[in-house]
Amino acid sequence: MKNAKKHTGYFYICALVVFVLGCGGCESLRLAPSETQKQNAWLHNRTTAIAIETAKSENSSQQLQALAKLSELQSRSFVSYTGLPKEFPQAETAEDVLGQSNQLLAKIALSESAERPDAWQLADSALELAIGISALLGGVYGTRALRFLKDAQTKSKALKEIIEGNELFKKQNVSSAAAFKQAQQNQSPETRQIVAEIKA
Repeated sequence: MKNAKKHTGYFYICALVVFVLGCGGCESLRLAPSETQKQNAWLHNRTTAIAIETAKSENSSQQLQALAKLSELQSRSFVSYTGLPKEFPQAETAEDVLGQSNQLLAKIALSESAERPDAWQLADSALELAIGISALLGGVYGTRALRFLKDAQTKSKALKEIIEGNELFKKQNVSSAAAFKQAQQNQSPETRQIVAEIKA
């Protein structure tokens, strides 16, 4: 009975560790939409609405008008996904929409949309959450899990510092970079994969 409880406790600890490591390497995670991205999505919807009006007023082809209408309909999903911005860009007329500030806004939003959460921050946040849960659980297993997770967090921070230091060394000592890589050839494939994922 005592061994069963012990194994159950270790199972929960292992599950937490797997969760933390999974969060650190998950490429599909994205940051929540920023205010700039919300403004850009709303501006896109306004742009397409003005394109519909312009296509009608200039008596454009039926195909172009249909494309503008479809584009406006599609852009509604972007606004629904990101949510409305706190401040709306100037977009009453075509001249407003095509203004320099809106051009810059679109470029910034494009740049932000390619960003991914930092794996170190995700892992640290997950560890903090797991530490908080372990502290709430209390008892023998909670205390053991808490000790284990704090140790894992300390080691994670140390690993980050080592990898960042190594990368800085290689940048500052280009002539030694080949020798540095050669020295790391004895690392296991698993270690090399972890380091490559962390550097990416």
